[in-house]
Amino acid sequence: MTVQIYNSLTRGLVPLVPLEPGHVRMYVCGMTVYDLCHLGHARSMVAFDVVQRWLRASGLRVSYVRNITDIDDKIIRRAVENGETIRALTDRMIDALHQDADALGIERPGAEPRATEYVAQMLSLIGQLVARGLAYQGSDGDVNFAVRKFPSYGRLSGKSLDDLRAGERVAVAEGKDDPLDFVLWKAAKADEPQDVRWRSAWGEGRPGWHIECSAMCGELLGATVDIHGGGADLPFPHHENEIAQSEGATGQPLANIWMHNGFVTRDHEKMSKSLGNFFTIRDILARFDAETTRFFIVRAHYRSALNYSDAHLEDARQALRRLYTALDAVPPGEPAPPDWTQPLAARFKAAMDNDFGTPEAVAVLFELAAEVNRSRSPALSGLLRALGGCLGLLQQDARQFLQAGAVLDDATIADWIAQRAQAKQDRDFARADRIRADLLERGIVLKDTPAGTHWEAAA
Repeated sequence: MTVQIYNSLTRGLVPLVPLEPGHVRMYVCGMTVYDLCHLGHARSMVAFDVVQRWLRASGLRVSYVRNITDIDDKIIRRAVENGETIRALTDRMIDALHQDADALGIERPGAEPRATEYVAQMLSLIGQLVARGLAYQGSDGDVNFAVRKFPSYGRLSGKSLDDLRAGERVAVAEGKDDPLDFVLWKAAKADEPQDVRWRSAWGEGRPGWHIECSAMCGELLGATVDIHGGGADLPFPHHENEIAQSEGATGQPLANIWMHNGFVTRDHEKMSKSLGNFFTIRDILARFDAETTRFFIVRAHYRSALNYSDAHLEDARQALRRLYTALDAVPPGEPAPPDWTQPLAARFKAAMDNDFGTPEAVAVLFELAAEVNRSRSPALSGLLRALGGCLGLLQQDARQFLQAGAVLDDATIADWIAQRAQAKQDRDFARADRIRADLLERGIVLKDTPAGTHWEAAA
């Protein structure tokens, strides 16, 4: 089955047909590095990490680019507030980003361009737009894109120019011909630090946010990419403006497929810094282990809203422990690629091929774990680990993961007791004794009675 992906542009599933057979070019909008990454950033990074993992597991070569915005109004303000240079701030935040991403098992993209390294390409792109009559320099020195000269503007977000005309009731910003026009090049301001100025044909200044991604994407992956991704907050205006800039300059589609991951919510309200209801990745990792956090993200479909709560993280932790318990009970055999003809593996593949359906794929992992516990098959245990690896899960030593965990929940204890009963029935008394000892290490005492086995917390 060909991988099917929901295309935000066409609002439906489409087959992934790479421009170059066997090679997928994917660009994802990354972080603006003025502060620590939060759970919303983690959601996007994990979502597209799973995408690139699955495409590679499907036999495709993936050129994956995720940019870093290291020049922006927020960055400038934060650096001034901190009394440090912009480079010092962004270097520090990029290091923190990498630490957080590494902890979550997110593989580094093939390229991670910093915007400040591609200003020359941005200026070239702006020059093409000016030459084509799609951009102009305003009286304030800024260079703007003339939105009304790009007829298809709004097709990604579903916003027509008529819908956007409400903005005309607001006074037009000085230098703009139209309130819908957006900035490509910002003229230098007298009160801005000197390290945010570049020379251009339009005077000293710095790039606007949107032009950065168009330039980096085009330089590293070509005029058209197979997949362009980002968060649900980006279709308008960021991605809409990217399309206008890139396609206005090249005359070619910017991306064949547009992917957008859903918001993270808290109490079903969007999590954001402006509302003060967000958590940094480090806030969460101080309370929950990194793989549990990743599992919490992965088991929801990437396009759905992800509602945060401690209870949901705790549930994810206990569910992940049940998978590791199966791996601990029956250690995997020699590592091997998944056998996609195996029925459960085939169901996992079908789920992932259908727009990266991780909820269904995770359900298959639990079915496989139950089969491992029943059959005692090292081959199936190995398959469980291999399929988990496609999601960036289940790669730790099972015993170490379980011993590092906190208190077991009732369902996990009951599962271990059932496994012990089965081991005794199979006359595998060494395993039955090991389960009793493992539970005792975790503060759980088993008591065998004629009525059955019961447990209580150790005194």
